[in-house]
Amino acid sequence: MPILQTKIKSMKGCHKIVLFFAIVLFLHSTTTAAQEKAINPVTKNASPEARTLLKFFYSISGQYLLTGQHNFPNVKDKNTQFAASYIGKTPAVFSTDWGFERAGNSDSYLARQDIVNEAIRQNKIGSLITICWHAVPPTADEPVTFQPLPGADSTRLASVQGKLLDQQFKDVLTPGTALYKHWCQQVDSIAVYLKKLQDAHVPVLWRPYHEMNGDWFWWGGRQGEHSTTRLYRQLFDRLVNHHKLNNLVWMWSVDRPSTPARQFSNFYVGEQFFDIAALDVYGSDFSQAYYDSLLVLAKGKPIALAEVGNPPTPEVLKRQPKWTYYVIWAGMVRNTLKKEYHTLINDSHVLTLEDAAYRTAIAPYRLVAGLDPLPVDIKKSTDFSGTWTFNEEASTLGSGGTGGIPYQLAITQTGNDLTIKRTMLSEYSDNTVTEEQLTLDGKEKPFKASFGNSPRMVSAHRSANGDTLLIESKMTFTNGGRTTEWTTSEAWTLQDNGVLSVKQTSNSFRGRRSVTAVYNMQ
Repeated sequence: MPILQTKIKSMKGCHKIVLFFAIVLFLHSTTTAAQEKAINPVTKNASPEARTLLKFFYSISGQYLLTGQHNFPNVKDKNTQFAASYIGKTPAVFSTDWGFERAGNSDSYLARQDIVNEAIRQNKIGSLITICWHAVPPTADEPVTFQPLPGADSTRLASVQGKLLDQQFKDVLTPGTALYKHWCQQVDSIAVYLKKLQDAHVPVLWRPYHEMNGDWFWWGGRQGEHSTTRLYRQLFDRLVNHHKLNNLVWMWSVDRPSTPARQFSNFYVGEQFFDIAALDVYGSDFSQAYYDSLLVLAKGKPIALAEVGNPPTPEVLKRQPKWTYYVIWAGMVRNTLKKEYHTLINDSHVLTLEDAAYRTAIAPYRLVAGLDPLPVDIKKSTDFSGTWTFNEEASTLGSGGTGGIPYQLAITQTGNDLTIKRTMLSEYSDNTVTEEQLTLDGKEKPFKASFGNSPRMVSAHRSANGDTLLIESKMTFTNGGRTTEWTTSEAWTLQDNGVLSVKQTSNSFRGRRSVTAVYNMQ
């Protein structure tokens, strides 16, 4: 382990942050012009966000390892939520896949817009985004299966795993052929969603045609004139030069070289086509030979563990200190015992989303991306569960009085799920109880308003440091052919004395109004 890294491991809290800045200044002062040039992304005119994100990975190489978690395409961040609950801290890298399966399947390709929305949200809360693509073979249309179905036509592959005929693979690489045109259409369909992330200023650690040295996926294992590396470069050209995507940090991703034919060098795409070199490791097979070989081919570029079944142990990291992050594959969190995670994440150079050193190190990226800095001293996410009764005397209500203020709130919060029952007092009939079942991911859900049964959209999410619940609602009211939109924004906080404070700003038939409603727990 480098001397500087050994020093980091002996530091805790703010001392570690101070030392981090000292290291950054030291590295900056000793960086040559050639090294600065090497840090530039392989995408010409890369976005400021992508450029700064790549520099971040150069800065942590050999100093820090980020934790990460893969999420199935159709579950938003459920895998990350489970990992955070099981491990005790949230992985810093959010991984997902563009999908390939039918509607309703966890790998559904129809979840792509949801993936865009979730990636934007994750970027805002501090996670780094990596996306792979189990691409559909050009011999088929979406959806397809992961493995070939029994009795499937071997000449028309309709699964992610399997092998194209040699002539078919050649045609995919030959402009003007039917399979080339179909391949272009499939790539273009993905470019649409990558472009949405570009427009949202979200850089993507982009990992196409992963495990390319293996022959289990249709794109992999090809050498010679019509090779997998040529297909990768064709994709690079299509996305960068044709679609002008500039938010991608390109990852060259291989699997363990389990046979001589699968040696990394046989599938080297060229240093002008990747920013980060990545390896997939299952069965805790962290061979030193794999690490050393990848470092040689990376030529000073960052390296990462793009997929693992188990994270590397602190002992492995002492021998292999330049891994910049790892990603646990979806459904494999429990492959590792809680006590083993505890040992790992308490290693001072292994960083999670909550760690102050991570929040400090990522600050330059967030500044360039136009995002607020992450609070360094964070609190545990607040649980608002309970039954709360309105305290009129402690509230600040203005001239509107208590009109429109719930008399009682019954809240159930479980993980990322939130249920709110609001009891409204009535002066002329039975009290009204409304129920909202929300998820804390910012996704809007439709409801009917008690006023006129009008359509109402409601969303909820936590603040960056987890201590405030933010609820937004929009109600569309139509009367006499005229449509009006009424909005309400609420910020819920628990005060030191255990009192619930709801700051509400609204625009409704009552006019513009700002109030603070205070509630005591029953």
